Amino acid sequence: MDDTRFGLARHVTLPGPLRLDGGGLLSPVEIAYETYGTLDADRSNAILICHALTGDQHVASRHPVTGKPGWWERMVGPGKPVDPERHFIICSNVLGSCMGSSGPATVNPATGVPWGMSFPVITIRDMVRAQAMLLDHLGIETLAAVVGGSMGGMQTLSWPATFPDRVRAVVVIASTARHTAQNIAFHEVGRQAVMADPKWREGAYYAEADPPAAGLAVARMAAHITYLSEAGLTAKFGRRLQARDAKSFGFDADFQIESYLRHQGISFVDRFDANSYLYITRAMDYFDLAEEHGGHLANAFRATRARFCLVSFDTDWLYPTAESRAIVHALNAAGAPVSFVELSSPFGHDAFLLEAPELNRVVDGFLRAGA
Repeated sequence: MDDTRFGLARHVTLPGPLRLDGGGLLSPVEIAYETYGTLDADRSNAILICHALTGDQHVASRHPVTGKPGWWERMVGPGKPVDPERHFIICSNVLGSCMGSSGPATVNPATGVPWGMSFPVITIRDMVRAQAMLLDHLGIETLAAVVGGSMGGMQTLSWPATFPDRVRAVVVIASTARHTAQNIAFHEVGRQAVMADPKWREGAYYAEADPPAAGLAVARMAAHITYLSEAGLTAKFGRRLQARDAKSFGFDADFQIESYLRHQGISFVDRFDANSYLYITRAMDYFDLAEEHGGHLANAFRATRARFCLVSFDTDWLYPTAESRAIVHALNAAGAPVSFVELSSPFGHDAFLLEAPELNRVVDGFLRAGA
């Protein structure tokens, strides 16, 4: 297929405007994305993959900054549940992020300098509307499925609620229909860590080429704890010391878990923008699908005819199984076809990104059932 719209490392600037939930208009709208596979003649085999908070469009291709494989190559690829031999796969960088889509790090055409904190505050639904604009650009009216975990799951829930006629199947993994007070609390700790870093400079740090790395690293450390489970941490680290035989009686990383978290924080700042972290966590905190539909979650799904598949993990305390069950109950009340399974894993919330044969079987079976 010679269509230049399709392939890896794609970028489009759409004129917009995109009307935002916050009341503003964004124009133009930049979207960085990748596609895999071939679009059928009737354009019926498109699957949209939605990424999580710190993810990107490189779902099954090497990351240009880290050099690491795609973040979901366990799910997406030849012979995998989402297969480019059968599906035309799209993954776009969300609005507000920092891998090429419009966000605080992109240039404001009105000023010629990065938006910084003048970028409008966005929502999950705004991200979905931007994805719909991309689909329009690609000539795709209806998605065979939309698939995502964590914040990606929020987007997949928002798709049938916002565009009920544009998606035939929805896969929601380790996610929720709204952020709890605890979710918001952890995010606020991270945001305050970023903003307390003197190098944040009220968000105007781009010209200095000296970002608030220390604050962002702490934010990542705090968030990363929520992605794991106590059982998993105990099994992997316990109270074992890091490269020493005895405690130092100081504040170096005595314990392996301390060293691990510091590494997670330091490696994160090389590939992610601090202001984007503020904007995307805010979008997640604002997410409340019931609130968008008169206070009743079932109302969000009454207009769609899509099939739904929900998956949770028993050790995920960030978005526990009860959150998925609440969505299932709402789907039942709306009369929507839904399957649900809780999988067992020691890895907590991060289980959806790790080796999970059962998850692959569930997603593969669900997608094939609608083929």
